[in-house]
Amino acid sequence: MKSPLNKKTVIKRAGDVEFFPSGRQTYLAPLPLPTNEHPFCPYISDYNDTFMDFGGGEPKVFTYQFNLGIPFSMSCFVAFGGPLIGGLMGLSLGSSLMRSWESVQGIFLASWESALGIWILVSALFFFIWLYHHNLFTKVIPTRFNRQRREVCFMPDGATEPLFVPWESLSAWVVQAQGATQYGVTRQYGMGMGFEHEGELVRVEFQCGSLQLAISNWEAVRGYMEYELNDLSGLQDPLGLQEPGDPPHEGLHTFRNARAGLHRRLREKEVGRIYAFFWYVYHVMTLWTLPNRLVEWEIKRIAKVGRRALPPAMLAWSEPLPPEQWAKPSSELLRLSAKVKALLKRYPRTPITEVYAEVYRNDSRD
Repeated sequence: MKSPLNKKTVIKRAGDVEFFPSGRQTYLAPLPLPTNEHPFCPYISDYNDTFMDFGGGEPKVFTYQFNLGIPFSMSCFVAFGGPLIGGLMGLSLGSSLMRSWESVQGIFLASWESALGIWILVSALFFFIWLYHHNLFTKVIPTRFNRQRREVCFMPDGATEPLFVPWESLSAWVVQAQGATQYGVTRQYGMGMGFEHEGELVRVEFQCGSLQLAISNWEAVRGYMEYELNDLSGLQDPLGLQEPGDPPHEGLHTFRNARAGLHRRLREKEVGRIYAFFWYVYHVMTLWTLPNRLVEWEIKRIAKVGRRALPPAMLAWSEPLPPEQWAKPSSELLRLSAKVKALLKRYPRTPITEVYAEVYRNDSRD
């Protein structure tokens, strides 16, 4: 999501850390120096030798698995888990098998309506969340990275014209935050990119599963812009669920490929029967192939409705340039990147912030 902030910000550099009450924000750029994480990014929606689009991609099967599986699993636990637990408790306390079975029946008859209500209510909540994100596919223009021009194009919410920023001046950061709830400590991670424009910060941010994953997303973007990554298909399909000739998006074919891969790994003894059993349990609890079919339906619907048209200025900016007109990295970036890579090779487990700090200290002495 792109939104301007109504506050003046101080430009940071790679390695700087800002602390706030519940966590910290670590800057990875400017300058876009190498990191020590493997590149990975499922948010890349399109790429070629000229530009890469970040965000605004295709619907994902996991989203439907989550939205369908959570309500179904909750209702199943209430309807069947409660009676089962009650029956087992009765047996452990010395009740007869018949008495315990009667308890199971009684608990089920008392709880099935509640289970059905939970399924309907939670499914309705997830439906409205899905509808909001579904509409974004036809409204949001992705952030575009042009490596021939070494520039980035942002289209903030409500703007009529795109904003262009030099690649080496783009800010990038990862956020770590934690808070306490009645269930324990919760941790959240995120990654963001942005730049200052007329006293405001134009940015795009999203949540990540871990700090390493947040840095890996940035490393994929940085690697593309610096011509270190040219084929990004492996970053978008790390599990290898796309076969030659398959559509580029997820769908029913990815389920079939995943099941075929599971059976192959089972025959070759790469995984055991317990792993295979829980693979099937997971897909049964997420309603088997229904998420895959819904992804295919949503992709067709988005194609029918049409995505938001790109502004003419953005289209012209995205045209390929002759090689002699390609922008070149600055001497400062080349010099500092070489020093970062050398230091990471010598001390691969050193935190990236310490590596950046050491490189900047040594560079200032030279």
